[in-house]
Parts: sequence; structure tokens; C-alpha cells
Amino acid sequence: MDAVAPLSRRAVPPGWRPDRCDRIALVLQGGGALGAYQGGVYEALHEAGLEPDWVSGVSIGAVNAAIIAGNPPDQRLPKLRAFWEKITERKVWAYTPDGDIFRQLRNANSAFLTYMFGQPGFFTPHVPSPFFSPAGARTATSFYDMSPLGQTLEELIDFSIINSQRMRFAVGAVNVMTGNFTYFDNAHEEIAAEHIMASGALPPTLPMQKIGTDFYWDGGLVSNTPLQHLLDQSDHQNSLVFQVDLFSARGALPRDIFDVFSRQKDIMNSSRTRYNTDVYRQIHQWKTRLLAALEKVPDELLTDDERYLRHQLGDMPEITILQLIYQQTAYEGHARDYEFSGTSMREHWHTGYEDTRRTLLQREWLEMPPPGAGIVVHDVHQKRAL
Repeated sequence: MDAVAPLSRRAVPPGWRPDRCDRIALVLQGGGALGAYQGGVYEALHEAGLEPDWVSGVSIGAVNAAIIAGNPPDQRLPKLRAFWEKITERKVWAYTPDGDIFRQLRNANSAFLTYMFGQPGFFTPHVPSPFFSPAGARTATSFYDMSPLGQTLEELIDFSIINSQRMRFAVGAVNVMTGNFTYFDNAHEEIAAEHIMASGALPPTLPMQKIGTDFYWDGGLVSNTPLQHLLDQSDHQNSLVFQVDLFSARGALPRDIFDVFSRQKDIMNSSRTRYNTDVYRQIHQWKTRLLAALEKVPDELLTDDERYLRHQLGDMPEITILQLIYQQTAYEGHARDYEFSGTSMREHWHTGYEDTRRTLLQREWLEMPPPGAGIVVHDVHQKRAL
């Protein structure tokens, strides 16, 4: 690959989309500081003119999704950069010597500073801590105050654009009392900063968020990948989906206790993405078989409901999923999701950009599946490993 050639010349022309593609979707997983990877993914898509019609996210993915959906196209990338530069502006070291051991030390120091002081424009420690707060006090149920993020969101997002429904937008959260997963979707309700904060309120670090009469925590407690919300739609739109995951379900066998912490986090947060697509594929196969059976029955023997079902089954959508999964570097540890150094942020962003460039160069991956095929999944990292 010519690394210096503009992406738009080498991959797809600006504004292009595949034949029979009704919707381009961007689906963003949660992962804290790793979310800068998604900024790089969006930059590459923006360069290629592949602006999404649908964007959804969980946790930090919800924040990135809201910035994209809440700005005009020419402001989306600058506002994403402004967010990530703001929350990573604290200087960790003036200089980091070359070598993994020094990077590990820098990252550990950065994570410690986050633990002690929070992050600018994101969250700050509660005083007093929850251990010294009486039950029912504002500081009793989390370690940090999330109000700085609310101010940052108000500065960077025009919520009137989100609520104009120019782009479909949804974020996932969990009802604290019922344990039920909920999507706040601009097709059904007016979105505000508290919906984004609810999606990212990971306990016990961050406080639950009140919306109406209910309280919500981070959607990643139930499902860290909002792909299912897209697959559950019954709008019969053929979709090209860029699914951006920050934790990999696959990984090396742990060698020490810190590897165990890291691998546990990967498995807990990868949210069985491939399982979801496999289940969707199986359901599609059964729907196809049911359609074939209904088409063999004479029309006069079918009820109105059965004829309507036959019509619906004859218009099932095709979906292409391009799966981009952040690959952890050798010197990143289990604290990588709360290690907010500017250096790591830029590394994550650049990796997302380059992974997306490689993906877009595979023009055949961007095509819709043949009619009736259902769903096709491409994984740039898996294909490169074969």
C-alpha cells in the first residue's frame, strides 16, 4: 500500500456508496481512553466521503457518536479532535525514552494521575469519597463527579442537530432499578446531554444519571456493542455497517496476574459480537425457509396475516459489516481504558485511521451481499492473520 497516497484516490471516491446500499451505519463500542481509536476511524471515513446515516454507541462510543451526530459534516472531525485533546491535555512526562519499559512506566503514571485527579473536561474526584459519605449523599455512590463531561458536551454538540433527525442516533444505557437495557433513540425521544452521560456512567467510578424518574448506568454493563439495536430494526434497509470495537474477544494466554486482569477486561467487554452476527444469520436462514414454504401455499389458503408475513419476508435487508477491532500494543496493560495520556491518545487515533484505510482499500468488502444472502462480516485483522 502506498502510505502517502490520499485515501480518497486509493479507496472510494467522495460521496460514493455501494449499489443497493440504503444506509451507512457507524456502531461504536465502549472502552474509555481507547475511544480515540474511533476518532481515527471516523477521520478515514470522512476523508473517503463515507458519512454515516446512522450512528450509535455505548459509553465512550456514545460520546463520539453524539459529537458526530451533533455537528454539521464540516465540523464533526474538528469537534472530535477538540474533545480528545481537551480530555488528554494533562502532561504526563516531558519526554519518554524509547523502549517498551519506559512506555509502560509512562502509561502507569498516567493511569495513576487519572485515578488520583480525574481527567480535564471529563470527571473529577468526589470530596469526600464515597467511603466517608452518608447513605443518600450525592457523593455516596461513585468515586468521581461527571459534571465536567456535561459541560464539555454542551460546548461541542448542537443537540438541535441530533434532534432534527438528519442522522439516526442511539445510545445504550442500563436502568439501575430494573437492570433492563434501554436505547435512547432520536427517532423516539428528544436527546440531551444526560442521555450521553447515562450511557457512560460506569459504576462505581461514575455516578448514575437521572432521566425522568429513572436512574441509569453505563450500557456496557449489559452489552458493550450497540450492533443489536441496528439488527433489530424492521425498516428493510440494506446497510453497510462499520462496527468499531475497542476490546478483542481473541487474545493470548495470560502469563502473569496483570495479563489476567487485562484478558478478563477484554472478554467481559467484547460483548460476543460475533455471536450476535451468527444468531442474526441463523434467524435470516430460518426466515428464508419460511418464505419458501409460504410461497408454495396457494394464495387463497393463506390468511391476511400470512400474506402480509410473506410480503415482509420477501423484502429482508442485506447487511455488510466491516468489523474494526482495536489491537492492544505490547506495552499496554489492564489500565489502558483509563490511561488518558496525550501520547496514547494520538497512538490510538492513528491506529484507527490506518486500520480503516486498509479496510477501505478492499473495495469488494464494501459491496452489499447478493439478494437473499442476509449478512456478511469482514474483519481486517482476521483476514490479515490468515
